[in-house]
Amino acid sequence: MIATLLDIVTSAAILYAVAAGLLIVFGVMKIINFAHGGFLTIGGYSALAVTKLGWNPWASLVFATGIGFVAGMIIERLVVKPLYSRPLDAILATWGLGIIIGQLITIAFGREVQFVQSPMSGAIEFAGASYSSYRLVLVLAATVIGVGIAALLQKTRLGLVTRAVIMNEDLARGLGINSGLVRFFTFSLGAALASLAGALITPLSSVDPNMGVPWLVNAFMLVLVSGVSFMSLLVATVVFGGAQVLVSTYVSPVLGGLTIVVAAAVLMRVRPQGFSRE
Repeated sequence: MIATLLDIVTSAAILYAVAAGLLIVFGVMKIINFAHGGFLTIGGYSALAVTKLGWNPWASLVFATGIGFVAGMIIERLVVKPLYSRPLDAILATWGLGIIIGQLITIAFGREVQFVQSPMSGAIEFAGASYSSYRLVLVLAATVIGVGIAALLQKTRLGLVTRAVIMNEDLARGLGINSGLVRFFTFSLGAALASLAGALITPLSSVDPNMGVPWLVNAFMLVLVSGVSFMSLLVATVVFGGAQVLVSTYVSPVLGGLTIVVAAAVLMRVRPQGFSRE
C-alpha cells in the first residue's frame, strides 16, 4: 500500500515537471507548443551526452536546461514569432518542428535505444517500504520547479508583466509592456523546462528519438484540463497520475498508459473548464 502511494506521489511529480513548460507557454502565448515533446527529447539526449562525456550525472540537469533555453530562443525568433497572428499555423509549425527535432537527433545519435547514467541508485526505507531513491528525488525536483515558477510569477517584475499579458495582452501593450519580449522569454523558459524534464525522466527509462511523444500527449491533456492555472495543473497531475498508477497496477499497464487521455476527455465532456475554477 505504501509503495502504491509513493508511486502516485512520484508519478504526479514527474507529470507536473513534464507539463509545466507546456502550460506556461499556453498561458502566455495561447498556443499549444507541439514541439514540447521535441524539447523533452533534447533534454534526454543532453543527459546522454553528459553520460558519454563522463561528467557528473547531475550536470545533465544544468546542461539540458541551458541547451533547451538556447534552442527555445532561436526557435521563437525564427519560427514562432512570425506566426503570432496565426495561432493555428503556429500550432502546425511547432508540430512539424517536433518531427524535425526527432529526425535531427536520429541523424546525430542513431535510432537505437540508449541509456543514461542515473545520478542516484539504490533504494531507501520509507514508512516501512523500500523505494527508489531517485524517484523520491524527483518529488523534490518537481517541488522546486513549482515553487520557482510561482516565485517568478508572483515576486518579480517579469512575473508581473507576464501575468498582465496572460490576463489581457491588448491592455498590457497599451500600458507600455513589450508583449513580444514577454513571449520570447516565455517560450524560451518553456523549452528550458521541457528539456530539464527530459533529463530528469531519462534515468527511469531510456533514450530514443521518439521518447517525447507519449509524454507530449499526456502533458497536452493535462494542460487542457488545467486552463492557465498551475494549481489546477497540480490537482490534475495528482488525480490523473494516481488513476494511471492504480489502473496500471491493478488492471493492466497497457490500459494504464491510456488512463490520462481517456480521463481527461471524459472530464472535458462533463466539465468543460476542467479543474480550473473559471
